[in-house]
Amino acid sequence: MRKLTYSQAISEATVQCMEVDPSIVLAGQSVDDHKGVYGTTGDAFARFGSARVMDIPNGENAFAGIAVGAASMGLRPLVVHTRDDFMFLAMDGIFNLAAKWRYMYGNRGSAPVVMRGIIGRGWGQGATHSQSLQSLFGHFPGLYVATPASPADAKGLLISALRADTPVILLENRGLYGLEGEVPEEPVAVPFGKGRIARAGDDITIVAASLMVHEAERAAEVLAGHGVSAEVVDVRSIRPLDDAMICESVAKTGHLVVADTSWARYGFSAEVAAVVAENVPQALRAPVRRVTPPDCPAPVSWPLENAFNPGAETITRACLETLRTAQDSVPEIEDVMAGFIGPY
Repeated sequence: MRKLTYSQAISEATVQCMEVDPSIVLAGQSVDDHKGVYGTTGDAFARFGSARVMDIPNGENAFAGIAVGAASMGLRPLVVHTRDDFMFLAMDGIFNLAAKWRYMYGNRGSAPVVMRGIIGRGWGQGATHSQSLQSLFGHFPGLYVATPASPADAKGLLISALRADTPVILLENRGLYGLEGEVPEEPVAVPFGKGRIARAGDDITIVAASLMVHEAERAAEVLAGHGVSAEVVDVRSIRPLDDAMICESVAKTGHLVVADTSWARYGFSAEVAAVVAENVPQALRAPVRRVTPPDCPAPVSWPLENAFNPGAETITRACLETLRTAQDSVPEIEDVMAGFIGPY
């Protein structure tokens, strides 16, 4: 199968869906720029022009209302936010209108707005430009929320979003845009609420979202070199969440580490821990461990930002400590961590 980058996969999905459905319109800051929001919208502008691909001003609150109104009248707006932090300004339209439309009007009509938000660290841009808001959006019934980790899922979940009658939030980590992977040429939809086993294992489960899936896979590779078999679950979507896949994996391994790009308290990692505690508590042989950034805003400095964000090293240590808590036979932690270059 041919390979595309994450950004190319998003671009291809956008064009394919717009070709089939003339009701889809694309809007956002600089979507008509030659760079095309990091390479994801330029092809659509070249193909459909300004009639369907619209550069809009920095007025997220106003345009959220416009998009919901347009969706209620039959259009399918696809709105791109160059940072998901800017979506704070659009939350009235998202939470009070789009998410509740079907409920308030007795299942008559819907507001199928799709909003893409770019998340995650970059070059040390600080506390207000590097947040991951999946837990915030996932809290509200009436929304679908997804965090694609692979090029194929970036394409497939966008296709599902643009075909759905439910408002959708797609959060894309900027660190994944250059990632290459196999992507089908056909517009193959990936369903919401269905995770994937990114790596099979027997000793410990690592549940992860977005960029942390790849950090979890790196950790699993290191652990495998020391005789520890880790299973990596990529949830794909935050709401709906694939509770069954998570619980089945934990029932098999007896141990759980959850890795996320956002904070632990009241977050995605807390939700996963609660799902396991409510459904398969007897399976756990050790307490759940959460791997997340520190409980404070992100720093501005690039070196400090790298230290702030957890990665494969942090996940590896958490897995080993979890197994050791259960008194399983595991290698010495410092022996394993010595394989990583740099601080951990």
